[in-house]
Amino acid sequence: MAGGLHLEGIDYRFGARQALDAVGFSVAPGRFAALLGPNGAGKSTLFALLTGLFSAPSGTIRIAGHDLSRNPRAALARMGVVFQSPTLDLDLTIRQNLSYFAALHGLSGRDAARRIDAALDRLGIADRAGEKARGLNGGHRRRTEIARALVHGPEVLLLDEATVGLDAAARQGITDHVHRLCAEDGLTVLWATHLTDEVQDTDRLIVLHEGRVLADGEAGAIRGDQPLKARFLALTGAPA
Repeated sequence: MAGGLHLEGIDYRFGARQALDAVGFSVAPGRFAALLGPNGAGKSTLFALLTGLFSAPSGTIRIAGHDLSRNPRAALARMGVVFQSPTLDLDLTIRQNLSYFAALHGLSGRDAARRIDAALDRLGIADRAGEKARGLNGGHRRRTEIARALVHGPEVLLLDEATVGLDAAARQGITDHVHRLCAEDGLTVLWATHLTDEVQDTDRLIVLHEGRVLADGEAGAIRGDQPLKARFLALTGAPA
């Protein structure tokens, strides 16, 4: 795969505990892939490896065609990330938060302003650019973080439990926005979640449990004639 996201044979241990065991999958450019797993499945560990916070002792990670271990700067430059924990400066405005991030990527002046305007417009928050982040509700804070992750023009976007703490309407709005980024902009998305209602039948679905990939394919095919929640509980052995 020339672009998109590719993982092969990824192992990781915390002492005696095997956190990830031979994890591998590929996400093509322009696809929305849901990484579905219960708490403790290994999703956050995998994201730490994908973002360079941890180093994989074995296996291969390629981001937009770049090997993360051999050329980390090129690989990470093509990635945008929204972490589970909020990272906005609440005393800055939306635009100031994005401007600071743009500067970290060496963007300034008209180029940065153009990119920021496009990202804000894409996430439907351009009219609130001058408001401080502290005054935003949870959904608009998340939209701001997604807009910020897009400022430098990544090809791959990672979102780790991006809707935690949001109500159902806000969660639906965020997932719809990110699906449109795939469909209209060709962005490759890996969306980590433990919530089955955030997964659409046409999404790529990777089910992760106890560090292993239990299922990988189109969500509708994986669930079959069952609701996805029931199929997920059956795969992971979790109580209903």
